[in-house]
Amino acid sequence: MSSQSNPLRTPEDYELFLYALADQFSSIRRSTVVFIRIGAALARSSGELHFDRDIRLVIRERLVYNRLPMRIDWYGYEVWQGENKLYWYDSQPHPDDLLLASTHPHHKHIHPNIKHHRIPAPEMSFTKPNLTVLIKEIAELVHKLDKKNRPKGKKKSGA
Repeated sequence: MSSQSNPLRTPEDYELFLYALADQFSSIRRSTVVFIRIGAALARSSGELHFDRDIRLVIRERLVYNRLPMRIDWYGYEVWQGENKLYWYDSQPHPDDLLLASTHPHHKHIHPNIKHHRIPAPEMSFTKPNLTVLIKEIAELVHKLDKKNRPKGKKKSGA
């Protein structure tokens, strides 16, 4: 299926990709993500993906499709655990920050001083879905938290 090779090929392909995320990734427990067309060439995707350990990914994307394939025009992705923001990605340009030049404008905000502590984000893009990368990153985080919180001396069942 061509939508699997490039979900941004058409608005229909990306919409199908978004609504099938929970079926494609077993780490997703619940999705509220929606795809909303705004006029003839603009769409938004927004909502949350919920994972174990009270982790959720808040998604905001603006997509343009006046030419195909579609393109992500702007995004913001926040990762939360309960009421604590763990990190976020955005595409707000910071041209004076030479540390971010290699992936301009893509970057990740991390602790400490999360608002001003930014690192390059080479895995983010305007031309391919970022959600696949983010879901895998969160699944790895959940796995690490599960290992960390497993009682010592107890092996995972089936081991």
